Amino acid sequence: MAAVPESRVLTFSVFKWSSYSSTYLPENILVDKPNDQSSRWSSESNYPPQFLILKLERPAIVQSITFGKYEKTHVCNLKKFKVFGGMSEENMTELLSSGLKNDYNKETFTLKHKIDEQMFPCRFVKIVPLMSWGPSFNFSIWYIELHGIEDPDVVQPCLNWYSKYREQEAIRLCLKHFRQHNYTEAFESLQKKTRIALEHPMLTHLHDCLVLQGDFDACEELIDKAVRDGLFNQYISQQEYKPRWSQIIPKCNKGTSSQEISRDDMNSDGDDNRPGMRGGHQMVIDVQTETVYLFGGWDGTQDLADFWAYSVQENQWACISRDTEKENGPSARSCHKMCIDSQRRQIYTLGRYLDSSVRNSKSLKSDFYRYDINANTWTLLSEDTSADGGPKLVFDHQMCMDSEKHMIYTFGGRILTCNGSVEDSRTSEPQFSGLYAYHCQAGTWGLLREDSCNAGPEDVQSRIGHCMLFHTRNRCLYVFGGQRSKTYLNDFFSYDVDADHVEIISDGTKKDSGMVPMTGFTQRATIDPELNEIHVLSGLSKDKDKREENVRNSFWIYDIARNNWSCVYKNDQAVKENPSKTLQEEEPCPRFAHQLVYDEMHKVHYLFGGNPGKSCSPKMRLDDFWSLKLCRPSKEYLLRHCRYLIRKYRFEEKAQSEPLNALKYLQNDLSLTVDHTDPDETKEFQLLPTALFRSSSDFIPLGFSDVDQTYAQRTQLFDTLVNFFPDSMTPPKGNLVDLITL
Repeated sequence: MAAVPESRVLTFSVFKWSSYSSTYLPENILVDKPNDQSSRWSSESNYPPQFLILKLERPAIVQSITFGKYEKTHVCNLKKFKVFGGMSEENMTELLSSGLKNDYNKETFTLKHKIDEQMFPCRFVKIVPLMSWGPSFNFSIWYIELHGIEDPDVVQPCLNWYSKYREQEAIRLCLKHFRQHNYTEAFESLQKKTRIALEHPMLTHLHDCLVLQGDFDACEELIDKAVRDGLFNQYISQQEYKPRWSQIIPKCNKGTSSQEISRDDMNSDGDDNRPGMRGGHQMVIDVQTETVYLFGGWDGTQDLADFWAYSVQENQWACISRDTEKENGPSARSCHKMCIDSQRRQIYTLGRYLDSSVRNSKSLKSDFYRYDINANTWTLLSEDTSADGGPKLVFDHQMCMDSEKHMIYTFGGRILTCNGSVEDSRTSEPQFSGLYAYHCQAGTWGLLREDSCNAGPEDVQSRIGHCMLFHTRNRCLYVFGGQRSKTYLNDFFSYDVDADHVEIISDGTKKDSGMVPMTGFTQRATIDPELNEIHVLSGLSKDKDKREENVRNSFWIYDIARNNWSCVYKNDQAVKENPSKTLQEEEPCPRFAHQLVYDEMHKVHYLFGGNPGKSCSPKMRLDDFWSLKLCRPSKEYLLRHCRYLIRKYRFEEKAQSEPLNALKYLQNDLSLTVDHTDPDETKEFQLLPTALFRSSSDFIPLGFSDVDQTYAQRTQLFDTLVNFFPDSMTPPKGNLVDLITL
């Protein structure tokens, strides 16, 4: 097979436009003049729809689009846009939905140019602006470049295939329509003439069993086989996560549950069973052994130096040390950071907060320790990292481990100084620490980036209380959020540790409200390199004035490949919706100064302690321990749900002709498929007997007036079940009648 020709710049003209203002003509996009502010197309308004339609010189496979920009950031840059393409201006397919960064760098986006791995051509490309970076500003496009293949030897076969594909899909829509309306002769005649399959044979068999024969038992068997063969996996992967919190009640050393011990006993000085209340502590997890390690923190009165290990398998805490300082380890501390090297079974800890009253030249030294899990020993790696080329004494920084290269990266944090309180900005301007790398084997530090207020393309702005995560597969650090003095930051960037390159993912300016995690709230983040996702738990605001009593936790997921945030849940209404359960029984209360770790192997988060921010009890700290699993519907759930749908319909059909048998069926067979712990399902189940008293005319589905009621309802059930199967197996999604416009 001949190699596909290389992508090249495609020639096009501006064919149509929605509007333009002043001298900002549509044809300006044909010339790249980044230093000329007038060299752009600008819409006359931001009222939709605004668009540009480009016409290619000849049909081509359009593989990518490049947007040129002005030499500075600009409020009219497109924050959101869509690109469509097709062989005619009236009939286009969506090729891209994305947005531009508000900077001066050109951006290139890959366009959809394949259907079922087959390339398709376009003659027209339509760009539709949806949102500008400045709210209520008109849209501007400075320069457009299209790349693709226009070689007729490649394009013509694709054009032939595309015409054939459209013809085939049109026939499949007709076949679907004929079968839905029971036009058997027309259906069979068209299928015989064209030899085009409407769907996978398995679904044809399902249609025969369900719609034509009413063999419901055979339907259930077929669905059961489909689930076992993994045919519902694609559907499952497209469903949103739902969080499932569980409070962990660990076993005590004596073999009893800590629930059996009184609260006074549990928090007495002699308690060997679990860590006490605290905030500002640190946790890491060894995913190989399923062990959570916890060290230090502040209990509301003093810093702590105890060191604990929690075994997930045994559901038990073990105290490794009551005071690590007595065992040549770190002194009592809070607001420090820890990271773990699971390969070498070593834990590192750096930094701490010191009250201004105890700060002096000796106490302000930044000590750095390593704990060997196997040997149960601490090693002082450095008495003062700043003397070794590393960071000064910092708190609220971030630290990540790169086990593969045996490196540690630390970024940000507030530098502690002798002069004045750390909160007193009048005494001295706050200082923040830069981005450092520590080579574990050589024992050497290197400064990668200094703190930069006026951040250039490769500079980073230091901060405290931010999130930093290391992606072990693409070998990038991801940094977002945090605070700098009284400013809450909302930017998001990555740092390629091998290429020494900063990539701004979002500059955080004029963010979409509700589209990204909110600033000013305590955020704890974890990363799953396998799923290519970042998870963020957003809790309580540290700012007392911004706290609201009804604020609840929210959980966000960032899809790295798609550059897309989604909020899994915001639990503002937990108590109102279920007053019989207190919020504390359902999920952890909002807090800050807590810790969250993630076992990416078993897909479980663990949360411990923190500060609930109660103004009436400022010294109060928490000691609750929770696990969080993000769940999608399981195969078992979908199988049960499909059985429920089939049996529910079977009951409704029986109710019309055999009410007594229908009632028995409801009690004996349908009841087995209902999740009686689910209030919504239970309520629906309890209302089903009303079907015994409904007239048959109540059942006729909309749009099926020309077929008998049974056939129409069975077809509707079939269409519902088909949604769980992969797209490659199913009939076309649309309906023929939907193409008719008024």
